[in-house]
Amino acid sequence: MNTYYNPADLAKFGNITQWQPEMGNKFFAYYAEVFKDGALSEREKALIALAVAHAVQCPYCIDAYTTDSLQKGADEAQMMEAVHVAAAIKGGAALVHGVQMMNKAKELTM
Repeated sequence: MNTYYNPADLAKFGNITQWQPEMGNKFFAYYAEVFKDGALSEREKALIALAVAHAVQCPYCIDAYTTDSLQKGADEAQMMEAVHVAAAIKGGAALVHGVQMMNKAKELTM
């Protein structure tokens, strides 16, 4: 199946340092630090990343954090629940902007 996103490109992510090594290396150092165990476990961070990947609709990230979540001990139910959290937040964000529309409509129709 042909898609715009080539799954093989995910493995090339590290190559972004080729055209700007200083910033690329700083990003990867930060990225590695963010995903270490801290107040949140690596598994919890992987599930958060999986949810965010769905919210921003990044196929590379979805593939990467599905793999990472499984490797960090998450199960399918936890991963799907994380996706539903993302969907609820994204849906809620769209709906709450309805208040802006209602305010504008009231302003224009009064």
